[in-house]
Amino acid sequence: MAVNKCIKYLLFFFNLLFWISGLIILGVSIYLKVSKDKNQITDEALPGIDLMIAIGVIIMVLGFLGCCGAIRENRCMLLLFFISLLIIFILLLAAGILAAVDEKKVSDWVKERLEKYLPLSDQPDNVKEDLEKLQKELKCCGLVNGQSDWVKVPESCRCNATESSCNAGTYYSTPCSEQIIKLMEKHMEVTLGIAFAIAILLIFGMVFAMILYCQIGRKDGATSANTA
Repeated sequence: MAVNKCIKYLLFFFNLLFWISGLIILGVSIYLKVSKDKNQITDEALPGIDLMIAIGVIIMVLGFLGCCGAIRENRCMLLLFFISLLIIFILLLAAGILAAVDEKKVSDWVKERLEKYLPLSDQPDNVKEDLEKLQKELKCCGLVNGQSDWVKVPESCRCNATESSCNAGTYYSTPCSEQIIKLMEKHMEVTLGIAFAIAILLIFGMVFAMILYCQIGRKDGATSANTA
């Protein structure tokens, strides 16, 4: 029995796009990692760039395995590709469920990571500069407890009395950790949507890989029988 060429080349092009997307994710992530505009505080609270680099590398490896397995009709590579996609699918599903169901643990985790910077006045100048930029951008003061996180409250905490987040017309009343968590929650739906789309692609990749794997097996079995 011959291998279906349509399935074979569909899987090849699917994995070629998969590999290219991994390359793009890796390139953008490395650029952001070395960018001068990055903020040490948000890097600590949301270590997403390192995760993106890891995801980019994994996608590139999987794309390579899938491409080689499809074009060379290599059952071993196809099986490794299928198992890897299945593991990623399960992890993605578990992460999506946990993110949607247990938001409080995520916010507690963010606060725990930021507490190590307290008291803020004892931090090096570069950390304090990053925090002051964050306070201006997010209209917040301090990291976990508000202005009490500072021994001497900086000017970046000062607010306009007409702003709702202003405390008695002097300083922002909201800690920066709460603003960061609000940003996370705001983009949670988008993240879950992207994760769902990736999960659908993974299902298609697994189906194509398994169909091709079985067809190659039947072809090899038929060839061995004819030879015997």
